[in-house]
Amino acid sequence: MHLSTYLIVFCASLAVGILLVSTKKWHGHFSMDHTHGVQKFHTVPTPRIGGLAIFAGVFAGWLIASESERVLLTPLLIAGLPAFVFGLLEDVTKQVGVTARLLATMVSGAVACWLTGITISSVDIPVLDDLLKYWPLAMIFTAFAVGGIANSVNIIDGFNGLSSGAVIIILAALGFIAINHGDVTLARIFFLLIAAVAGFFLLNFPYGKLFLGDGGAYFVGFALSWLAVLLAHRNPSMSPWVLLLATAYPIIEVLYSMVRRMHYKQPTGAPDSLHLHSLIKTQLIKPSVGHWPPVLRNAAVSPLLWLFAALPAGLAVALSGQKTWILGVVFLGCVLVYHLLYRVLERKLNR
Repeated sequence: MHLSTYLIVFCASLAVGILLVSTKKWHGHFSMDHTHGVQKFHTVPTPRIGGLAIFAGVFAGWLIASESERVLLTPLLIAGLPAFVFGLLEDVTKQVGVTARLLATMVSGAVACWLTGITISSVDIPVLDDLLKYWPLAMIFTAFAVGGIANSVNIIDGFNGLSSGAVIIILAALGFIAINHGDVTLARIFFLLIAAVAGFFLLNFPYGKLFLGDGGAYFVGFALSWLAVLLAHRNPSMSPWVLLLATAYPIIEVLYSMVRRMHYKQPTGAPDSLHLHSLIKTQLIKPSVGHWPPVLRNAAVSPLLWLFAALPAGLAVALSGQKTWILGVVFLGCVLVYHLLYRVLERKLNR
């Protein structure tokens, strides 16, 4: 895959994104993300169908990819359709519940398993590994894991550039891990997806002209997680906990959110304004740069959390050859860092 391929993917994504922004007066009555809601920080209605730009970019990459690269991209595009379509339907109708979207993403994971015959077959936990020897159980587990990571990408989609920037960081880490293990073909697919997300990113950060939306978040989350499954399958000498560490930020965020909502006796899927990115906005950014325009205050949250996403992702690259117990300890260390930061901000909120 030549540099020109990545440039074409990037330009295809950017071009579709520009088209969506420039034609919003025609489709805005159903594509806009309005400003009311507990998790809404933007001040101007904005198209939330940026997933179309990313999907177009990946599809453009498929059109010009080599045969070996198409073998990896074709199942990704086909299996990703349920996650993408159900997310996009929510973007335009605002009537597709979170359960339906999550199930659709799990279906995407199951379809990918069925198309390729590949599942998560080992997690370096003895009892669970014994169960994963049975293909139906392995497929269910894989579909659940893929859906969970895709949902976590949607959870962190709170501010301009936050989710797409974190995804780019994670994809880059996984791409370098693939290179470290000699899997250059898969690394090219990781970098192709980066190019597609980057085209959208230019319109999303810092001014928020186009939002990722559920279609984009679920499709990108599915693609990221499925490529991680492929990386583990194609490189069995690598501990699967490398992948857990690389994707630690969104995983920790969604797990922490579930625990928080259970603590407050709220449904685990209920929206709230107590995510780490929300607290950073209200307790750090607003007091520090409150004189900035609202759109730039929103964007200022993202670089801080890109740093947090880069911490476990970078450690995953550096430790990709290490044993599972070492990776597990490092992952728990990242959880502790998240917890301490969250507690500091929570105390500021409750003063």
